[in-house]
Amino acid sequence: MQECRIAAHDIACRRGERVLFRGLSLALHPGDALHVRGANGIGKSSLIRILAGLLRPFAGDVARSGTVGLIDERHALDAHMPLGRALAFWQRVDGPADNEIARLGLSHLLDVPVRYLSTGQRKRAAFARLLGQAAPIWLLDEPLNGLDADAARLGEALVGEHCAQGGIAIIASHQPFTLQGMGRLELAGFAP
Repeated sequence: MQECRIAAHDIACRRGERVLFRGLSLALHPGDALHVRGANGIGKSSLIRILAGLLRPFAGDVARSGTVGLIDERHALDAHMPLGRALAFWQRVDGPADNEIARLGLSHLLDVPVRYLSTGQRKRAAFARLLGQAAPIWLLDEPLNGLDADAARLGEALVGEHCAQGGIAIIASHQPFTLQGMGRLELAGFAP
């Protein structure tokens, strides 16, 4: 796995006239995992987007070393393609890494158009895409939403394996996420 690091220094996020958070700093190195928690609308998804480079912070800066893989509510799989073809498209872009479709319980769904998959099946497909990227930095926004208990445990295990191999994972979720040694960050809002 390529060397990786992600750090944020004194970042702030503003939506309209509302400051969601400010003065947030963090640094993660190979093997680190961080669970970002907080109420709905507090800025967990915005933080993930800032760390991914998809959203500019209102203040502060972010530094990354290593490729970023992202799971959020947009799974980036063509809804009209059968799952197998949708994943194959990304495998041609991302490279030949194993996307572990059998382990994720997707083998029997490869001919099914993505739009017909359940929420949990689409989430597992997003994990397959993430595994196929072989990105050392994982940014996961509500990665367990829509998953049944077995699939949620598998998601936690995949993140644990990723970190054990020297990857970094930042999980933004209001749901519990079990991973030994994982750091915690509670986002709190600001009064106007």
